[in-house]
Amino acid sequence: MTGSDPESGKPAIYIGEAESIRDRIKAHLEKDFWNQIIFFISKDENLTKAHIRFLEGKLIDQARKFGRAAVTNGQSSGARLPESDREDMEIFLEKINQLLPVLGVELLVPTAAKAVTESEHKKLFCEIKGIKAEGHLAPNGFVVLKGSQAILNDRASAQKWPWTMNMRQRLKDEGVLEIKNDTLVFTRDAEFTSPSSAAAVIHGGHANGLTAWKDKSGKTLKEIESL
Repeated sequence: MTGSDPESGKPAIYIGEAESIRDRIKAHLEKDFWNQIIFFISKDENLTKAHIRFLEGKLIDQARKFGRAAVTNGQSSGARLPESDREDMEIFLEKINQLLPVLGVELLVPTAAKAVTESEHKKLFCEIKGIKAEGHLAPNGFVVLKGSQAILNDRASAQKWPWTMNMRQRLKDEGVLEIKNDTLVFTRDAEFTSPSSAAAVIHGGHANGLTAWKDKSGKTLKEIESL
């Protein structure tokens, strides 16, 4: 579950396991600062309690290590597994980490390395309806540069992919996006886990980052990466 810490106002996250998702959600309804719930299940129900506690512990450790959100779990978790089971759960964990950013949760990934100088990165551009943004690839994703613009209102495609709206709202709440002259403007450099998530925030709806981002000659990121 993700939301905002009621004391600091910063992003908050709770990572837990449950045999009944419905009952667990009911138990947390009294805490009104949660605004998103994401859960993962096994398609063939072959996860044991030990498997789940292993995953829970790994995710809690990730969240605390990267420090992007207040972890509201009272204590750590985890479980010892045989090597073969541990390898299977590492694959399951990898899939979770791939899906979470797509669902709009970027709290379990490391922050992008700070840019030393602009010249060390190949600048890319994203434009739509007169809106212009600049950014560059980073070791852990993509960075949109301060001063870049984004569409003011969400587009229709955002209804189909609500994580885009959630991400844009979070950036507004954090002061990263501010309204200026009928557009949204980035008040500081902002990192994303992928070029597509960055482009989606700028477009106000679903976007393919490989084609939305181009270099100064008009070559798309997809074309650049195919060289």
